[in-house]
Amino acid sequence: MAALAVHREPAGGFSFQNCRRNAFIEAQLTKQGLKVIEARKTGTTIAGVIFKDGVILGADTRATEGMVVADKNCSKIHYIASNIYCCGAGTAADTEMTTQLISSNLELHSLSTGRLARVATANRMLKQMLFRYQGYIGAALVLGGVDCTGPHLYSIYPHGSTDTLPYVTMGSGSLASMAVFEDRYKPDMEEEDAKQLVKDAIAAGIFNDLGSGSNIDLCVITKNKLDYLRPHDIANKKGVRQGNYKYRRGATGTLTESVAPLELEVVEEAVHTMDTS
Repeated sequence: MAALAVHREPAGGFSFQNCRRNAFIEAQLTKQGLKVIEARKTGTTIAGVIFKDGVILGADTRATEGMVVADKNCSKIHYIASNIYCCGAGTAADTEMTTQLISSNLELHSLSTGRLARVATANRMLKQMLFRYQGYIGAALVLGGVDCTGPHLYSIYPHGSTDTLPYVTMGSGSLASMAVFEDRYKPDMEEEDAKQLVKDAIAAGIFNDLGSGSNIDLCVITKNKLDYLRPHDIANKKGVRQGNYKYRRGATGTLTESVAPLELEVVEEAVHTMDTS
């Protein structure tokens, strides 16, 4: 007997079928004593702002491995071209290799066209590569630069979507950083005011997010010059111990004392050199 397929109009609103599926799979795995794979949590605060003459990018310098600080002074502002730099948040290896690959491709593009690369070109290359991998490359980027059309600033998400705004923040400390921008940003800011704004925004992420910390790096890009300030400021200065905690021998009283003699058997020992030829 032939089955009759009836075409139904899709129901409106959100569909939570995948949520129910994931909850069912998690419950079945828990019954079998298995643990559900969790996404890796990373920490960073990166930001950028467009000012009167160009773009300023900022980042903290803490790299984490779970709850452990793996590197206190890592560089999160990556070179793309002489007029374009990119801040990376997420998986450190992904941000490093993604920016290196796009930098190489953009250099070939510049040699082919004989022109200085545009920021929109770098943005298109990055978003197409990340979209191709459907978010499996954990790179959240803030791209900034100055070309023949003026200063540009983009935020690029791991799935390939992009935004272009006068100021952007990304990373686990982005909410605290964005609060500073929304409170104090003004159009056509002077360079020193913009540098102070980005510095304070990154510092807000450092002091309000455990995944961000250590120093503040800045990269100032204008039409005629580039200033890579590393470090621009040391937000978390290590304190100096005030007291002296060394005590003379015998200051602590001993309640009991026992000595256990060890019987050792002396054996012959021979040393052989390793043949390295």
